[in-house]
Amino acid sequence: MRILGVDPGIARAGWGIIEINPPDGGSKLKVIKYGCLETDSKENVAQRLEKIYNGISELINKYKPEEMAVEELFFNTNAKTAFIVGQARGAIILAGAKSNILCFSYTPLQVKIAVSGYGRAEKNQVAQMVKTILSLKEIPKPDDTTDALAIAITHAFSRKSPK
Repeated sequence: MRILGVDPGIARAGWGIIEINPPDGGSKLKVIKYGCLETDSKENVAQRLEKIYNGISELINKYKPEEMAVEELFFNTNAKTAFIVGQARGAIILAGAKSNILCFSYTPLQVKIAVSGYGRAEKNQVAQMVKTILSLKEIPKPDDTTDALAIAITHAFSRKSPK
């Protein structure tokens, strides 16, 4: 079972693909690939959203995840930023829907609790746990990528019926 985790953003959308119970008999969770989609702030919003949509669609076609987990938005100050990131999140979810992938959402609090066991964990604590859980040599960069892997891990831990 492959899961695509996505940390939505308009400038950078982090992504990570993990596998539950990999066929090679390794540990329960295995990293397949991770990275970050970036858009140019000089482009208009429609072009940036198209790049995000196309990038996620390409990842789905290449790595064939069966499920996708996307972080819920949490903004308490800048409404303009919340709207634009919400549009990026919509493009990401649409890419999954067009590929017939089940999409799940998790709040930042749910991610922190699932990965670190503590709802007020700092970013670095979550990043260290992602590194440990996935047996990585170093913490992935940028932070958006680490966050995407944390979202994928959260979904792996939260699934009701493993395949």
